[in-house]
Amino acid sequence: MRHFYRTHSSPADVLVVADRFFATLDLSLASSTARTRAFSGALGAMKLSVRAEGGHYTFVEVATDQMGESRLDRNVKKFFVELHKADDPSHTLEASY
Repeated sequence: MRHFYRTHSSPADVLVVADRFFATLDLSLASSTARTRAFSGALGAMKLSVRAEGGHYTFVEVATDQMGESRLDRNVKKFFVELHKADDPSHTLEASY
């Protein structure tokens, strides 16, 4: 599956958060460049890439080797929440019902 997210954080900051977050899931770093990371482990494999977009946005794209809503895909969405928290630490998540 492919997931994407736009953030106000710099690409370097996104990669720092990604390295820390995915290491806690026992995913090992398979390869890395200045703008990409590839992780693999028991949950599956994924590739994360970041690029500057529109001046003040960073576009984060994650592609997993999983079908449907796997545990890895759910953790990618949790990673996006971590990025959101890094952008706005005072924001609290609330139910909208």
